[in-house]
Amino acid sequence: MPEMTYRDALNLAMKEEMRRDPSVVVWGEDVAFYEGSFKVTRGLLAEFGEERVKDTPISENTIVGVAVGAAMGGLRPVAELMTVNFALLAMDQIVNHMAKIRSMFGGQASVPMVLRAPGGGGSQLGAQHSQSLESYFMHCPGLYVAVPATPADARGLLKTAIRDNNPVVFLEHELLYNSKGEVPDDPESVVPFGKAEVKRAGTDVTIVAYSRMTILALQAAAVLEKEGVSCEVVDLRTLTPLDSATFVESVKRTGRAVVVEECWRSAGLGGHLASIIAEECFDRLRAPVRRVSGLDVPMPYSRQIERLCIPQAETIAAAVRETLSGTY
Repeated sequence: MPEMTYRDALNLAMKEEMRRDPSVVVWGEDVAFYEGSFKVTRGLLAEFGEERVKDTPISENTIVGVAVGAAMGGLRPVAELMTVNFALLAMDQIVNHMAKIRSMFGGQASVPMVLRAPGGGGSQLGAQHSQSLESYFMHCPGLYVAVPATPADARGLLKTAIRDNNPVVFLEHELLYNSKGEVPDDPESVVPFGKAEVKRAGTDVTIVAYSRMTILALQAAAVLEKEGVSCEVVDLRTLTPLDSATFVESVKRTGRAVVVEECWRSAGLGGHLASIIAEECFDRLRAPVRRVSGLDVPMPYSRQIERLCIPQAETIAAAVRETLSGTY
């Protein structure tokens, strides 16, 4: 399999699906002539033309609203928001229209669209541009939420998202765009929604993670292996639908769980995952479920302080050690 970056894997997915299906269109701020703020849409305008690749005004509510209408009319829009933080300007369209139209019309209308949105912290972009808002979307019924961690999953999940008849919020961590990995070269190879993957097998503790936190969890597992600790790392890949069966089965075998999320701890995704583990694995747990989360603060600009607000590989490793020793 060829090796490519996360950015190029996303680009390949869109090109393959646009070649396969003429109803797939791409639009957003600077996606055409500038080829995307993070260059994910590079080459799309040159190959598919202005009818299918369009720059939009700086109006997120309009970008999503037009995509919803176009999807109801028979197109399959892939709408890009410059960052997920700007999705807050479009929440009425996302929550009240994109998510609900299919059920409100009794299935007579579908919204087969993808809302791509880069996000996450770690780039010194300040409090308003460093947020992880996956819990917001996961909380809203009617939306699928995809959070790929690797280039292969980025390509495979985006292809699934474009083909699906449900609206999908596709969250890309900005610090993953330059990461590299092997990607299948079969145009029909996709990654199904609702299927978590065991990225690393282990026997002592289960680490449940997603997006960039999966990569950091794997780094922590590599460090802990040298200490004689065997970690199983489960990558959720999609938050909705959520494959709880895979991580529940893993925790039942290891007896210990560490849940890792970049978003804020209060009312965050980690609490939901921990409650599932407590409900399904209570009699198999040998220690309480440990949560590693982003701090409940607006993200600071200072690189040193920002780093303290986001889980790191050493933070995850420390949580695993505490779980094994029962010292917390």
